Amino acid sequence: MGLGRRLDLPVLGMRCAACARHVERALAETPGVVSATVNLATGRALVEIDPDLVRHEDLAAAARKAGYEILPPPDLSEEDDAEAAARRREMAGARRRFWVAAALGVPVLVLGMSHGAIPLPGSERIQLVLTLAILAYSGRGFYARALAGARRGAADMSTLVALGTGAAFAYSAAATLAPRLVAHAAHGHGNPPVYFEAAAGILVFVLLGGLLESRARARMSGAIRKLAKLQARTARVVRDGAEVEVPLEEVAVGDLVAVRPGERVPTDGEISAGSSLVDESMLTGESAPVPKGPGDRVAGATLNRTGAFRFRVTRVGKDTVLQQILRMVAEAQASRAPIQRLADRVSAVFVPVVLGIAGATLVAWLALAPPESRFTLALVNAVSVLIIACPCAMGLATPTAILVATGRGAEAGILFRGGAALEAARAIDTVVLDKTGTITRGEPEVMDVVPAEGGPGASELLRLAASAEAGSEHPLGDAIVREARRRGLALLPLVSLAARPGKGITAIAGSFRILAGSSAFLEEEGIPSGSLSPRVEEAASRGRTPVLVAADGRLLGLVAVADPVRDGAREAVARLRALGLDLALLTGDRRETAEAVAREVGISRVLAGVLPDRKRDEVARLRAAGKKVAMVGDGINDAPALAASDLGIAIGSGTDVAVAAADVTLVGSDLRGVARAIRLSRRTVATIRQNLFWAFGYNALGIPLAAGALYPWTGWLLSPVVASAAMAFSSVSVVANSLRLREADLDGNGSGGPRRRRSGSGPATPP
Repeated sequence: MGLGRRLDLPVLGMRCAACARHVERALAETPGVVSATVNLATGRALVEIDPDLVRHEDLAAAARKAGYEILPPPDLSEEDDAEAAARRREMAGARRRFWVAAALGVPVLVLGMSHGAIPLPGSERIQLVLTLAILAYSGRGFYARALAGARRGAADMSTLVALGTGAAFAYSAAATLAPRLVAHAAHGHGNPPVYFEAAAGILVFVLLGGLLESRARARMSGAIRKLAKLQARTARVVRDGAEVEVPLEEVAVGDLVAVRPGERVPTDGEISAGSSLVDESMLTGESAPVPKGPGDRVAGATLNRTGAFRFRVTRVGKDTVLQQILRMVAEAQASRAPIQRLADRVSAVFVPVVLGIAGATLVAWLALAPPESRFTLALVNAVSVLIIACPCAMGLATPTAILVATGRGAEAGILFRGGAALEAARAIDTVVLDKTGTITRGEPEVMDVVPAEGGPGASELLRLAASAEAGSEHPLGDAIVREARRRGLALLPLVSLAARPGKGITAIAGSFRILAGSSAFLEEEGIPSGSLSPRVEEAASRGRTPVLVAADGRLLGLVAVADPVRDGAREAVARLRALGLDLALLTGDRRETAEAVAREVGISRVLAGVLPDRKRDEVARLRAAGKKVAMVGDGINDAPALAASDLGIAIGSGTDVAVAAADVTLVGSDLRGVARAIRLSRRTVATIRQNLFWAFGYNALGIPLAAGALYPWTGWLLSPVVASAAMAFSSVSVVANSLRLREADLDGNGSGGPRRRRSGSGPATPP
């Protein structure tokens, strides 16, 4: 079996949750498909396939057989792709069908609801012709899909609309063309009533509701597409000493690209010459431009503000940061949240149950209503049940909220791996924060060099320590090497290096055997800290990490290294506390160092001296105690702990967002994104519950009312036209409620209202 491949495919023609299930089932049953998830709100299918066994054409054929159309995977970076064109055609067709239905339906409604007050000869036959034209043109899609569903033994919203309007029209046509026959069959006298206005009105309101839903859904996904449009179309590549403007598709890894002030960075790379301020707000959500110089990485689609620079291309095409973000957001929007399972289970049996209720309503009214009106009342009430019960709102309740929330999160630099992660963040009660690279910047600096009594001077001590650390990948060692090079010290050649994770290193540099690490590590090697113990304690109490250095069995001194706390870390901790969360700082550093950092940012619980391979155990222990734990780390060293938590949150660098172990990735380095992610999750789940309450409540109240349950006591009956308007309103209200998440306050500044606008040319809000 070949390697699995995931496809994100646009689907046309879906109208309700049952439609999505039909497409999903058709795709899942196709040989070579590993899994398929179809999202009604986005109109997309996320399909995992074995490319050796199935092609896009096979998937399209399966969907076509089920009555729907699947397009090729879109390229969001293109100004106009097949999906965009197809969506526009679909929208244009929906508008035409609605306006034709409205233009022809208004006279039908006026004549039908005047009940003879308008003396127009041949009124009923005029209504018949106009209604037939509406059904044949504007409503033909419903009848075609209902027929296709009947052939598969499936029923959906189109089935209910087709049965309701078809029954009302067929009865009315018969009453118009053969009134005596119908009156005799209904045991009535005189001309039987007609309900052309019901058939016409139902289609007008159903088409209007679908049109409003489509427009609202286009607004939801517009933010992500607009982000994709920010990518440059061309790049100024340096070739033979000259700058040549070429299409972005011709840029390759390793090319040297020039960027002038005010231009967008065309793709990802590393600056080789020049400096500037780069606006990364379209990726990270942060408004302040970031200073960039030689050695710094830049991401495609970001905006160069001031200076000019040249950079070496490191990523192109689908490997760029922008494309990773777009891909992650698309997959998150296509995924299914656990809370949706209830709606899925209900929707799976809803339409057959409604058909049963409509049939029971018809039989009950035929049996119990007065003879002169029983047939009319039975028909009208059965049609009302069919129409008011269309499960559109139920199918849209969850996916619309997830669609808006993931787009809102992406705009703020918060990437959720899927709907399950978005929902899980709401339940978190404990947040464990890794120290290095999370609370702190992850770029330690040498703060002090302290020689031991009788040892070499500070410069020689630093030179030996840096010579040993030159082959280490540890951040503390890197800081020591940087400081030695800054001072112009010549390092000894490194012969060998052995690392003890979380403790220290043993190196052969020049002719020296050098040890560098914690006091506990040196004591294990038989070298006590001795007179340096007070300086070790002092450094630790100030939040600095003391690195003791020994050579050939003799203690030489210590190098104190500090990792500065991130800007905004204290505010981020305060925001998490305001959300009622318990916080813990997790680190492999000495307790004194960890507690000093914890005090600085406002965390009271410290888990110190935890080696990298034990961090996962600490997270597991908290979960075993009944806590819902979010682990926040850099996504690399902390991967096991991230995977072991209820919610793994990775602090991204802004240039590498595909962190496999994390459920949530924060693009950039702002720790305040943790609180924003949890706040967004809580708002989203609350919105989903509101949507589900409205959708379930609407049907729970509407179906009995449409069936005439209150008629014996109040005389109330629900017109099919009113039922269709109520059904359309319910769907639009669910979508509108979800759209409120676009303006969600993620910083806790209030209950809602306008969001803080970002600088730069990126949108302040999704379109």
